[in-house]
Amino acid sequence: MPTISSFNWKQGSWTAGTKARHSKKNTATVCIAGDLAPIRAFKNIMVTDPTSLYGDLLPVLRTFDLSVVNLESPLSDRGTPVFKSGSVFKGESCYVKALTAVPFDIATLANNHVLDYGIEAFKDTLDVLDRNNIKRTGAGMSEKGAFAPLVTDVNGIRIAIVNFSEGEDLTSAKEGPGVMGWDLGRIEDTIKSLRQETDIIIVVSHCGIEYIPFPPPYVVKAFKKMADAGADVVIGHHPHVPQGIQFYNQVPICYSLGNFAFYQETDLMYRKLGYLVGLELNKDRLLSLKLIPYKICDHGLSLLKNPELKSFLDILKKISLPLDDNKKIYEAWHGFLHYYGVKGFFNEISMIMEKMKIEPEKGAAMFRNRLTTLQHLHHWKDFLTHMVDGKLETPPRWSKALVELWLTCKIDDPGCKG
Repeated sequence: MPTISSFNWKQGSWTAGTKARHSKKNTATVCIAGDLAPIRAFKNIMVTDPTSLYGDLLPVLRTFDLSVVNLESPLSDRGTPVFKSGSVFKGESCYVKALTAVPFDIATLANNHVLDYGIEAFKDTLDVLDRNNIKRTGAGMSEKGAFAPLVTDVNGIRIAIVNFSEGEDLTSAKEGPGVMGWDLGRIEDTIKSLRQETDIIIVVSHCGIEYIPFPPPYVVKAFKKMADAGADVVIGHHPHVPQGIQFYNQVPICYSLGNFAFYQETDLMYRKLGYLVGLELNKDRLLSLKLIPYKICDHGLSLLKNPELKSFLDILKKISLPLDDNKKIYEAWHGFLHYYGVKGFFNEISMIMEKMKIEPEKGAAMFRNRLTTLQHLHHWKDFLTHMVDGKLETPPRWSKALVELWLTCKIDDPGCKG
């Protein structure tokens, strides 16, 4: 059975024993990828030469029986941007080529950008995916549709995908269009009911604090709830950097895959690294899990090779091992709160207030999101509590060092060591 002690950090993989692997004739392979958005340096490539974007990942992606990607943008030829907290993304309908070029079989939509251009553009996105035979889950034109899991048959194996997010910017479906939001009790009930009807359940969630090496405690608790409810594997994305893995009660949890086909104009190293998760399974259980690390270049994606591959797996191990200790999960969070500090809090408040002066609707959306989305609510509440308790300046040295590494390490910096 999967455990962190049986994970092969040199190869980035876990494999079941021979008896388990051959207990059933039929098997299936599944690939889970992170965020894809037709933006910035990748925008033109995605429509003019989409296969080149994936580089030497493309033949790897094509080896899987089922492939899943998070579509972090509407695909529509109309619409106007909404007022929301963060950046606003959109690609025209032709950018579906970025998905069909692989081709990806399933698009997860529970994220904080799929409604960036309003309901009509969102409806167009659903339509363009349907026309191109790409299955979708995690968002819908009704609450019932948004919260409906996707069940698909692969080589005679019934696989369920449950996709939810934090419902940032009040986008959780309630009596209308939206995403599958942070209703953990409802999601747990969904997983329990699927346990009776399907063979394998994969939970994919878009949540957490951006850019930090460790998941916040509330994410750890939520992902463990999914495992306890009956998920066979739990996968996270949204932080835009890779985070560690954990085996909780023999259920693998990957907290953040990092960026995928999502370009950011930065020289910070961990925003240019990510990993795919490759699964092999049968009707009874997960047979293997493999991490497939890559780097994000200006022209597209490229598989990591030694010595970069070894360095990546070494540092991933370093941020994964603390996840097996609840005390260290809170110590890791403390390291981030310390790094953020009074200056970070003051700068964020000042930025929001300044935005409210020059663009009131945008500033109001930013402030509203800090009060209504769990990642910001936990961030500010825990930060202020550490200040009140006089604990902000005393994080463990190891957590402080890893947080600083993740947030400051630059590409090709010889002095930047993990």
